[in-house]
Amino acid sequence: MKFGKEFSAQMVPEWQDAYMDYSSLKTILKDILVFKQMKTTQSPMTPSSRASSSSLRRRVTLYRAFSGLTNRYRNSTTNEDEAILISPGDEEEGCYQTMFLNAADEGGEKEIFFFRKLDFEFNKVIKFYKKKVNQVMAEGDNLSRQMNALIALRIKVEKPHLDHGGDINGVSAISEELSKMELEVIHEAENSVEDKRGSDDEIENPQSDIQGFRPALLQVLDHVRINVEPETPVSTIKNIISSSQSDLSYSKEELRKAEQLITRAFIQFHHKLRLIKSYCFLNQLAFSKIMKKYDKVTLRNASKTYLNMVDNSYIGSSEEITKLMERVEATFIKHFSNGNRRRAMKALRPKHKREKHRTTFSLGFLSGCSVALLISLILLIHARDLINSQGGPQYMENIFPLYSLFGFIILHMLMYAANIYFWKRYRVNYAFIFGFKKGTELNYKEVFLLSSCLSVVTLACVLSNLDMEMDERTQSFQAITELVPLGLLVLVLLITFCPFNIIYRSSRFFFIQCAFHCLLAPLYKVTLPDFFLADQLTSQVHAFRNLEFYVCYYGWGDFKRRSNECRTSHVFEIFYFIVAIVPYWTRFLQCLRRLFEEKDAMQAYNSIKYLSTIVAVAMKTSYELKKTGNWLILAAVSSAFATIISTYWDIVVDWGLLRRNSKNPWLRDKLVIPNKSVYFIAMGLNMVLRLAWMQTVLGFTQAPFLHRTAMSAIVACLEIIRRGIWNFFRLENEHLNNVGKYRAFNSVPLPFCYDEDENKGL
Repeated sequence: MKFGKEFSAQMVPEWQDAYMDYSSLKTILKDILVFKQMKTTQSPMTPSSRASSSSLRRRVTLYRAFSGLTNRYRNSTTNEDEAILISPGDEEEGCYQTMFLNAADEGGEKEIFFFRKLDFEFNKVIKFYKKKVNQVMAEGDNLSRQMNALIALRIKVEKPHLDHGGDINGVSAISEELSKMELEVIHEAENSVEDKRGSDDEIENPQSDIQGFRPALLQVLDHVRINVEPETPVSTIKNIISSSQSDLSYSKEELRKAEQLITRAFIQFHHKLRLIKSYCFLNQLAFSKIMKKYDKVTLRNASKTYLNMVDNSYIGSSEEITKLMERVEATFIKHFSNGNRRRAMKALRPKHKREKHRTTFSLGFLSGCSVALLISLILLIHARDLINSQGGPQYMENIFPLYSLFGFIILHMLMYAANIYFWKRYRVNYAFIFGFKKGTELNYKEVFLLSSCLSVVTLACVLSNLDMEMDERTQSFQAITELVPLGLLVLVLLITFCPFNIIYRSSRFFFIQCAFHCLLAPLYKVTLPDFFLADQLTSQVHAFRNLEFYVCYYGWGDFKRRSNECRTSHVFEIFYFIVAIVPYWTRFLQCLRRLFEEKDAMQAYNSIKYLSTIVAVAMKTSYELKKTGNWLILAAVSSAFATIISTYWDIVVDWGLLRRNSKNPWLRDKLVIPNKSVYFIAMGLNMVLRLAWMQTVLGFTQAPFLHRTAMSAIVACLEIIRRGIWNFFRLENEHLNNVGKYRAFNSVPLPFCYDEDENKGL
């Protein structure tokens, strides 16, 4: 793989604008190379010049064999004249400026332009790196204060015999205990940075000035409050009634929660340090590569001088990140892993997920089986003309809705797999946006595999159901035949809620947690995965109604004779009405929760959008049940209003498109897809498929060649496809917002709040 592609692949996606622009510098070098080749072809070459050129090419070829950040070229002693002179300028601001000494040569203006661009990129990298280092150093100080409070709380809870009611000896004992624990951390940290003798000297002097790891006294707890996060409905209600912060009660439960929060904070902080260190290394490597390319193209000796400057600059000589990482690791090993380094490093450095060949093989096998089963089903239905048979309408009214539920789920999973594929292709960091634990996120092959498994089982059940029904020898098993769809539903639910570590347990539990948060929407803090899942559920209204039909068909209907009175039941009508509204009502409540918490006026408009959709669905459902002209007019007006608002919101707010003053007319300034026509096609499809949803609202789902239930299922599938398209551009817009703010980390709540921090906020 060429370095440019590898450099792009290893970037932190949210920081891509802060990296050195390797591709543009490479383009400038290509222009210089073309210019020199044109000059070479225009001027005749003598035998001596050919020999000189050949020797230069050989020298460049030998020189090209050395790549990467090596010291061989930098430390080599050459007597050739230097081509550049570098002025550091204001080193605090990182304003480095390179002077090209051969500007009078032909094409010198191109090389001057190259070094101007190179200086701009280098100063940009220096400025960004300094900013990130200062941020993490401040966060490290804050984390040290949290550790001081945690250690004091540990001693207060686990060793209460050291507390003697404020007695001087008791305070001295606690102080001695705290100092001992902290000095052990210092000793481990210093051993990894300095030699053993130097570390021993530090330990012998307890008063050494090591910022952030000073011994903590028990009195620190007098100035600390513990943050209470509303994680459950009960705690949310308590948070509304009382203050969000509470005094320390020195209980073991309080200590356990504080340890969990600080453990998460340490893991996230270490991950941040690793990314900053990777940013530093990749940019140094990029400057090394581009300067060596410059030497190769121009046959000059400029890289040695420039790379020496890079080594002596802040990005090349700074060791704050390395030392801080070592201290964080030493602290984590000591205080959160009982001295077990392997377990600590496993938590701090989770392994990257590897693709398995068996996943690819199983995917190909099962997808092939599902296609074969689908073709067999179509041929069977067509050959025996089952739709137009005597029992065809009864089958479509009773059995088809039971199996179509799984069809909606499979289609949604396929669209999600396609979303993941394109997010990955265009470097949209979906795992970070959704908050998946590192190494547990599903890739598109795994989601596709799950959908293929479900499709194979569903199609096999449909074929077995039809075969048992038509075979005279199996007529006595009619009850078992009719229970096949119910058995399939129970199997899917059992796998979903299976507590064992099989079939992607972490992803299943993440889904269940988000679904539970949606169910109790106003009582949980709304995160992006929660409202994103709620948006998916609004496109599965038909599936929820099929679930309601399951309950009615097997609970109160005569499933052995394929007869039911669901449509004439008043209770069924009430729940038919409620089930359609619940997903939109969930989003409405989520918008209200975000409005009160974030004070964002856009959430008020978003809640109005969902409220209009709720009214439209209510009017449409009433028209379906009453079939009167007045309800039709109300359904048409409310549906048209909801469709217009929702379409505008999708394109302008959720996708961030239709910007008048954008660099890309009627789109947005930044796009991840190079082909701009894709965005206009997506906007057109969204409008058309929104009209298809409006058609379902008005109930115009009749066709002479299709049964009513089949036509409704097709329109429901169109809504799922529309939601799949919406998913990609919605997450793309979220990703670009993160890129614009260089937001590559999730904020982790800290358990302790100092009194002076509260005073600063006043």
